[in-house]
Amino acid sequence: MEDTAADIASLSFEDALRALEDVVRKLESGEVPLDATITLYERGEALRKHCQARLDAAQARIEKIVAGPDGQPAALQPFDPETGR
Repeated sequence: MEDTAADIASLSFEDALRALEDVVRKLESGEVPLDATITLYERGEALRKHCQARLDAAQARIEKIVAGPDGQPAALQPFDPETGR
């Protein structure tokens, strides 16, 4: 059963990743007919985009704790993945 875009959008990251892994296993098996391969590929691409969007959203929420002069947490700053800080 193929998921619609709305069905995929409602999946958690973990569920979407499991579904994507299932698609990859089926495609790698080489036993899927051509038409089904195309459908599976399209579903896999939709699942990949969903997973990437979930990861991007999580990364945007990550903040680092900045210590003040007394060593205690003083502020929160966005995490910069480019510098790792």
